[in-house]
Amino acid sequence: MRPVPFFCQRDQLTIRGHIFGEQTPDRHVVIISHGFLANEKTVRDYAAALAEEGFLAVTFDFNGGGIGSRSDGRSVDMTLLTEKADLLAVVRAVQDQLQPASVSLMGCSQGGFVSALVAKELGCGVIRRLVLFYPALCIPDDARRGSMMVYRFDPNHIPDVLGRIPMKLGGDYARVVMEMDPFDAIRGYEGPVLLLHGTEDRIVNISYSRRAKEVYRQCTYHEISGAGHGFTGQDDREAVEILKSFLLPVLSAQ
Repeated sequence: MRPVPFFCQRDQLTIRGHIFGEQTPDRHVVIISHGFLANEKTVRDYAAALAEEGFLAVTFDFNGGGIGSRSDGRSVDMTLLTEKADLLAVVRAVQDQLQPASVSLMGCSQGGFVSALVAKELGCGVIRRLVLFYPALCIPDDARRGSMMVYRFDPNHIPDVLGRIPMKLGGDYARVVMEMDPFDAIRGYEGPVLLLHGTEDRIVNISYSRRAKEVYRQCTYHEISGAGHGFTGQDDREAVEILKSFLLPVLSAQ
């Protein structure tokens, strides 16, 4: 079954994405968030795999959130907190439009950090389960070092624009996280959490996930040996099987 378009609003901005799976009443929905510089295409394979198992899966582009984004907004205005607001808007729209039995969140890299922030805010009464693939909990530390991916700057004098290549990034992207403790920021979600990370990740050191697993009371933690940032090949197939085994009990409980 082909995915169908999904739309919702955050303030005056339109968020665009797709719904995977058959839209029948009381389905369990998994909302999947992409990473930094990316777009929804990078997580569609996960959505398709979950749809085959009986879930509805929703993918979307953050406003100004990545190269090739189809949603509104400018990349220079994007921050971790604007993406949190986007995901909160998507959750509300999914509840209104799809009338789901329950909602779970999944996020990759920066999308994982954003998903963790939203899960904490909404709690396990709204978010049934939380899936984090190599979550970018390093973002505040990177900002304090003045080194965020390819962007370099003086953290004591943050410019209005951190850089223009490969995407124009505004100074607020760093400013909003300068005082943030990522572990305190995500602490408090009480539902089941799946946390996956590759041992050879050169973008987000695995130490962040090793510490994050201690934050959650119900955490299923897996390290994928030799995997980098973003799973491919056999590593990705292993991740999909772990993902399905974690989420499938939700269907049997309905």
